[in-house]
Amino acid sequence: MLAFGDSLTAGFGAAAQQSYPEVLENLALLNIINAGVSGELSAAGLQRLPALLAQHQPKLVIICHAGNDMLRSRGNNAAKNNILQMIALIREQAAEVLLLGVPRPGVFLSTADFYDEIAEETGVAYLPDLMQEVLSNASLKSDAVHPNAAGYQFIASDIHAYLIEAGAL
Repeated sequence: MLAFGDSLTAGFGAAAQQSYPEVLENLALLNIINAGVSGELSAAGLQRLPALLAQHQPKLVIICHAGNDMLRSRGNNAAKNNILQMIALIREQAAEVLLLGVPRPGVFLSTADFYDEIAEETGVAYLPDLMQEVLSNASLKSDAVHPNAAGYQFIASDIHAYLIEAGAL
């Protein structure tokens, strides 16, 4: 399994072993590659993905990307197109995708609409509100845009439960 994304995947705001991929690995008893890069824009992620797919040949890729695109006002259309291309690359490798929605910046957090559009257009497995739920709870955050160890634990537990319910584990 490959967890692909930016700082939310890398585990920024907590110790490396407390990132959601590390916690999920322990819960699922599977090898999960943490391919999160803090600060990465989705265009850079798209460039990085093919080599990771070739190297690890995952059966499932969890995508949590484009938060930095929104924080830096790079345009939701570009982020959407980059994630659509990521999904196409993953499917070319006969792997499945689980997409995590990311909230757009603001006082009242809500998942950016383009994640819903991506899920609808591609039919990928989708957890729209998990990050919003965590980042709306001060006790689960290390700063305004990153979970803390408890937040990453919550994310991993929710993904684990979803994968079990979907029959993926």
